[in-house]
Amino acid sequence: MLIFVIFEILSVLAGIAALIFLGLYLLRRKSIRDAVKERGLYVPIIVFIFALPVGFIANKTYPPNFAMPLFMHSHAPDKLPPSIPFAKIIEFFKHGSRFERITDIGADPNAVPNEPRRPDEDGIIRLKLTTREVISEIAPGIYFNYWTFDGQVPGPMLRVREGDRVEISLTNDVSSLHAHNIDLHAVTGPGGGAALTHVEPGETKAFTWKALNPGLYIYHCAMPNVSTHNSHGQYGLILVETKEGLEKVDKEFYVVQGELYTAGQIGKKGLMVFDSEALVDGQPNYVTFNGKVETTPRMQAKVGDKIRMYLGNGGVNLVSSFHIIGEIFDTVYPNASIGGALEYNTQAAQILPGGASIVEFTVDVPGKYLLVDHALARMNKGAWAVLEVSGNENPDIFAPTVLKKLQ
Repeated sequence: MLIFVIFEILSVLAGIAALIFLGLYLLRRKSIRDAVKERGLYVPIIVFIFALPVGFIANKTYPPNFAMPLFMHSHAPDKLPPSIPFAKIIEFFKHGSRFERITDIGADPNAVPNEPRRPDEDGIIRLKLTTREVISEIAPGIYFNYWTFDGQVPGPMLRVREGDRVEISLTNDVSSLHAHNIDLHAVTGPGGGAALTHVEPGETKAFTWKALNPGLYIYHCAMPNVSTHNSHGQYGLILVETKEGLEKVDKEFYVVQGELYTAGQIGKKGLMVFDSEALVDGQPNYVTFNGKVETTPRMQAKVGDKIRMYLGNGGVNLVSSFHIIGEIFDTVYPNASIGGALEYNTQAAQILPGGASIVEFTVDVPGKYLLVDHALARMNKGAWAVLEVSGNENPDIFAPTVLKKLQ
């Protein structure tokens, strides 16, 4: 496999050497006319002409399993390792300027559809998503090549109702380097739709399914290697409500935990390179809520509001112990099952990789509330967000105590 890289490197070196030799050769001659008469002129020209196509062909013919890091193996069903093909890496750095720069990759936690999508006249609900590979900040000055649904992490929250017939249409943006697809955990059928939505750059495919089971489900890209696509940000949530619908609340939020695997230390500035070995070892440099380290609080509520949070874990390795410091969940839907047994008065919600949960609570006291994964070391990696609650103080529930000074 190394022969392709060797040919490319040698062709580049030979081409450069030929140009240098040609330049020096011409400088030593009185005129170009005199140089043309000598055979020595044609040697570097022939070398350069030969090196150019060899380098071009070598660059385009890397085996698909030749990747960085070299010789990484996988026992996954598809046998493809989580590393990225070397040809794609070269192409990324060659054409990096064509990738869209997103100012804020993090999905707005307020962007929850108010109600399930209504069907068209033929009774089918049509949902459209586009996979886009973009560059954005994990944290200020720290950039990453995200692979996304609709240019955000997580992808848009989708909302349908039990019994709905749904058509999912997936387009892979023409600027993408990789093929993508979508697997919805709410779908009953092989691969959750993944095989039916395999889209190369510039392609669009669709399939139809019936929402049989109410609940909150992850959707994600399932192209081999699945863990590589997911750990670049390709996941989101779809809510299948019961036919009766969910009880109305004052505020709904959309928060999904995810992991980013980058080379180098946490906090290193610049464009970060994906680290597939860290992925396999389950050692992410960054653990985030909605794709990035929060810089400005985006969730606001008022005292007395009943809040429902739709929570997910895009994974791919860590179990989340979701907790809000200073709050107790009145109701938890374990594993986001709607219609199953509920939990009450709970301090944390466990969310498995590729899983989800729904929590409900009422805010009684104003202030800033920190959302965390209670594996608290992950806060250092970015696993936190802020809920700001405004309103009147409630001293009957929470107030400082004035202590008398000891004489």
